[in-house]
Amino acid sequence: MVVVGHIARAHGNRGQVIVHPVTDFPDERFKPGSILFTRRREAIEPVTIESVRFHRGRPILGLAGVETMNAAEELAGTELRIETASLQPLPAGSYYHHDLMRCVVETAQGQRIGKVSAVEGTGEGSRLVVSGPGGEVLIPLVEGICVSIDIAAGRIVIDPPEGLLDANVAKRQRF
Repeated sequence: MVVVGHIARAHGNRGQVIVHPVTDFPDERFKPGSILFTRRREAIEPVTIESVRFHRGRPILGLAGVETMNAAEELAGTELRIETASLQPLPAGSYYHHDLMRCVVETAQGQRIGKVSAVEGTGEGSRLVVSGPGGEVLIPLVEGICVSIDIAAGRIVIDPPEGLLDANVAKRQRF
């Protein structure tokens, strides 16, 4: 399953919740009738969206069975997920964050940097967090630096500008 949002808090007194979306397709993911999944008390539970409206880019959802502010408050901090099979195909050159996880990152010269442990940011502001023998390295996820991404092979080839890898090492040594 893939995370598409986090319930931030209750909204109003009729059981609605405000969601921080973690998707490029909020209009598609958060619409009446959609089924999302939550993980609460170590159980995965489906929840159906009954109503939705957007305020400042964030969906405010009415969920089936959540009728009171107290019930909505209990959901604060809960992840909202969808099944991987429900994902839409992406345009060429775009990747889901979960697909990049655990890819091996190496330079065009074959120097292994490490494995992707996280992807931070969205869109053009994304960067790879790569865990390697020397610690974490932050790599901007941009075309000029990430020259080859092969999800099937689990491999990302980078051509870092001079000083990028050294800047990460210097940053780690200061702390």
